[in-house]
Amino acid sequence: MERRASSELKPKGRKLTGYVARFDEPTDLGEFVEVIRAGAFTRTLAAETAGAIRAIYEHDGRALLGRLGSGTLRLSEDATGLAFEIDLPDTGLGRDLAHLVERGDVAGCSFGFLPVRDQWTEANGRPVRELRDVDLFEVTITAAPAYDATSVQVRGKQPRSIHLARLYLEACQ
Repeated sequence: MERRASSELKPKGRKLTGYVARFDEPTDLGEFVEVIRAGAFTRTLAAETAGAIRAIYEHDGRALLGRLGSGTLRLSEDATGLAFEIDLPDTGLGRDLAHLVERGDVAGCSFGFLPVRDQWTEANGRPVRELRDVDLFEVTITAAPAYDATSVQVRGKQPRSIHLARLYLEACQ
């Protein structure tokens, strides 16, 4: 019997997935309401410097979870907003954060940015800031998101039965 190992068949580690931002969802930030418009992240994600965008925990740069340039963080805009996927590190932080997300203690996201193009209007007597283009430098997983519409979930390893079935099929080939 011959055996071959394939990295594609190895079960993947835990991942966090969700939305860092959702488009067209007004958020009350106290002094003003903020709305992120579709395309606000397009330019920064296509920039040469996009590889430096980091995923961190609670806006703490020492709590690194992944980086776009290393492939451990993936970001994409879709019709809903800015979606993410983070390959959690096999560290105390990674394991603890997965547990906190599974329990629902940590359930949201935030992001660090500099506005490039925004528009101010007024609605219902309140100032409204529309973010149309931003320089994104971090996404953060947090227990206290400013944007309630954000989300984060844990995606676990491949089920053992699927993994074993793939190994069996490969061995039979």
